[in-house]
Order: sequence, then C-alpha cells, then structure tokens
Amino acid sequence: MAEIKDPENTILMELKGGTVIIELLTDIAPGHCARMKELARAGAYDNVVFHRVIDGFMAQTGDVANGNTENNYNPGRAGTGGSDLPNLKAEFSGVPHDRGTLGAARSANPDSANSQFFINFSDNHFLNRQYTVYGRVIAGMEHVDAITRGEPPANPDKMLSVKVAADA
Repeated sequence: MAEIKDPENTILMELKGGTVIIELLTDIAPGHCARMKELARAGAYDNVVFHRVIDGFMAQTGDVANGNTENNYNPGRAGTGGSDLPNLKAEFSGVPHDRGTLGAARSANPDSANSQFFINFSDNHFLNRQYTVYGRVIAGMEHVDAITRGEPPANPDKMLSVKVAADA
C-alpha cells in the first residue's frame, strides 16, 4: 500500500475489489478538494454508482442526488445531479489529465462542477486546462481499471464508502 503523507488530504475509496487511495492536490484546486472532503465526511459518496464508464477514457461517479443505490436511486437520472451545495468555480491548472488523475465533471459552463468527478483510465491531455484536476490515485488503480464499463453500465459498480484518511 502507498505511503499516506497527508491523511487530512487523502481519500480512501472502497470499491468491490479493494481500496483506492487518492491524494488530493490542495495547492492546485483547494475548493474542489474541500468539497470532496466535505461530501466524504457527510457520507454523501457512499453507495454512489459509476454512471459513465468509457473504456480507455475514464470512470465517472459522484452524483449524490441521483446515483446513491441506498437513497432515491434513479438509473435514468444518475449523472444529471450534484449535491445541495453550490457549484464550484473552475480551478484550471497546468496539471495534466494523466492516467489516475481525478477531474471535476461539469456541464458546458466551466463553473458548474459540484459533486461529480471522474478518474482517467489513460492520459487524456485533450482535457487539460478545460477541467479541474484535483487529485491523483496513488494506490489501487487496478480496482479502478476493473470498474464495469457502460454509459450507463447495465449493472454499475459503486463506491462502497469514501472517507478522509485522517478519519478512518
């Protein structure tokens, strides 16, 4: 397992195959990192499905309004919602969308990111400076690679739990 240098800014995501450890890039995107920690601490990401998973591209999740299999799950609406919190201002940077980086999902409006995010399966540099990068997988990428594909997947995988490492 990877060494966790900063437990307050590290996310532990439990998938069916095991733990994914995500290092948050607080110096690059402090607003997005704070939002992820707030939602994780509220348990909002627990049981939320990966609603858009494209082979060779990315796995998207985080629709806390419509994607939670334990609370108001709506497969037809998963991917259309966010959280009750306000949208975030874009925090674009020069950090590239490399394999394993976390990007903020949004609509056409650059300042529309909320709770949804994606993990890149490969280097997706065409997204650079257009979507906020705010984390990177430092261990457990093999579990991300195993997420069921589909738009949406017929039987989607979900985040069993998402915690801030300092709280675990």
